Amino acid sequence: MAKTLYDKIWDSHLIEQDKNGEGLIYIDRQLINEVTSPQAYQGLYEAGRSLWRPESVVATADHNTPTLNIHAEIPDQLSREQVALLTKNIEFTGARHFFPYASKNQGILHVVSPELGLTQPGMTIACGDSHTSTHGALAALAFGIGTSEIEHILATQSLWLKKFKNYGIYINGQLNQGVYSKDIALYIIQNIGSAGAVNHVIEYLGDTVHQMSIEARMTLCNMAVEAGARTGIIAVDDVTIEYLRTLPFSPIDEQLNQAIDYWRTLYSDDNAKFDRIFTIDATQVVPMVTWGTSPDMACSVNSIIPYPEDYVDPVKQKSVVRALQYMGLESGSKLSDLQFDKVFIGSCTNSRIEDLRIVANIVKDKKIASTLKQALIVPGSGKVKAQAELEGLDKIFLAAGFEWRSPGCSMCLGMNDDHLNPKERCASTSNRNFEGRQGAGGRTHLMSPATAAATAIHGVLTDPRRYIYETI
Repeated sequence: MAKTLYDKIWDSHLIEQDKNGEGLIYIDRQLINEVTSPQAYQGLYEAGRSLWRPESVVATADHNTPTLNIHAEIPDQLSREQVALLTKNIEFTGARHFFPYASKNQGILHVVSPELGLTQPGMTIACGDSHTSTHGALAALAFGIGTSEIEHILATQSLWLKKFKNYGIYINGQLNQGVYSKDIALYIIQNIGSAGAVNHVIEYLGDTVHQMSIEARMTLCNMAVEAGARTGIIAVDDVTIEYLRTLPFSPIDEQLNQAIDYWRTLYSDDNAKFDRIFTIDATQVVPMVTWGTSPDMACSVNSIIPYPEDYVDPVKQKSVVRALQYMGLESGSKLSDLQFDKVFIGSCTNSRIEDLRIVANIVKDKKIASTLKQALIVPGSGKVKAQAELEGLDKIFLAAGFEWRSPGCSMCLGMNDDHLNPKERCASTSNRNFEGRQGAGGRTHLMSPATAAATAIHGVLTDPRRYIYETI
């Protein structure tokens, strides 16, 4: 029987299935951060349980850690206590893969784990963070979970899950210069809606996808949850295998050969059935930006701000009216006239070395707009930071007027010192533009690193293709 990639991984990890169709799934890897894990460990201690498989845990502090001076004491008391408690819990339970705050490999979990080879094809991966879907770029079945589920996996290495449906999104054609996987992700969400893939796992297929780097694929899978999907996933190909060959925790020697033989089976069979299908001509995608308070409120950077009556659904019309009011926007005005207060380049969506190289290519020998209050570039991990500095990218950023920070989630979610003040407008490479996401009253516009870089130079929303054409 033909199977999808999701079905193959599900079936290979299914321990048992109940009469309601839920399955008890074995979990290969659990990612632990400082914010969603304390209650889980406390529950474990109170029940007198130990970790089932400590070597399965990967842990680092990322959400509320400061990025300005990581060698000083964390100023916020709650953040300081959470980071200390993470260290205590990990050391007490003996987890093997722990990267303490301010250590050389500390950073955002969804950057650290893949780049070290701790994320591998065919794995099931869980974390108390919805953007765990990022790891699907390496053909892993990866998803976010709640605190009680974290405790359950720590104690049993398994989890009861509902079997989801399959959503095949086919992307074919050559991307135009200045257009990136972030633009494709926003284009998809704009078209199918923020709830368009609810109760589904999205598999991204097509020649465009397999021309992408692993880092670009991570951006696609990261944003799958913004379309309502449980996760996103991409089949193994030669790009996947070459990415994994020399990473610190990848298999070696004969074990690597055996692993590759297995990894090459991780694709959807030719006649596998998808419950839903969406097809994209990549040549038609242009640089995208969100204008509202949901990732599906997106359009071309050169568009006008929509009118509520552009939408048929009366519920959607009401949400558009609210979004326009919150964002301080007027229907019919040009998005290209929007002036920004801050620019944030980072997050688990777009903080990898490839993203930073794109930004450096645009801002080299230029200055950010004098009207900006702040422009941050925050690498996703210590490894990314070190590589960027080895290549001299940090010098390009600093010369242009950006702040060059240490690894962390930073302004993505405003749980740390990096946040927006009320009514400040931010060009952000992160993944969510909800009300208050980057700070109470803050106004977030999602875009690619290239668009954010071009916008930083001018202080207003700017099509990055003008700079791509100049520098290629």
